[in-house]
Amino acid sequence: MQSVLFVCNFNAVRSACAEALARHYFGKSVYVQSAGVRGGEPTDPFMIAALDEIGIDASRHRPRTLEELEEWEGLNFDLIVSLSPEAHHAALELTRTVAADVEYWPTPDPTVGQGSREQRLDGYRDVRDGLGFRIRQRLR
Repeated sequence: MQSVLFVCNFNAVRSACAEALARHYFGKSVYVQSAGVRGGEPTDPFMIAALDEIGIDASRHRPRTLEELEEWEGLNFDLIVSLSPEAHHAALELTRTVAADVEYWPTPDPTVGQGSREQRLDGYRDVRDGLGFRIRQRLR
């Protein structure tokens, strides 16, 4: 595995988190990017805080769409990991023109969580920890 793309709805929470984790764990041994199906959402501050807790700085992440990524560098990846149903559909569409394996990792959307700041942050931690586990297992 030389390159992986994580795809979600907006590239503001789940796929951005997966990109940061994969880069943290695998450095330069695996080329990692992330993108969203749609644009318009800023990077989520709760996601940045959850990653910061484990020593990963994602504050410079800027959400991008699949179209933007394709224009900037192309979509030549060995593996495309989709994290939401909408992203999975888009990833399967991409494989009509791109030779890549596609895996669907259903990942809950922590932005729908309610409660106190700490309770909401727990949802982001769960996503972070779940993605971290899967990334370490799949990309090693």
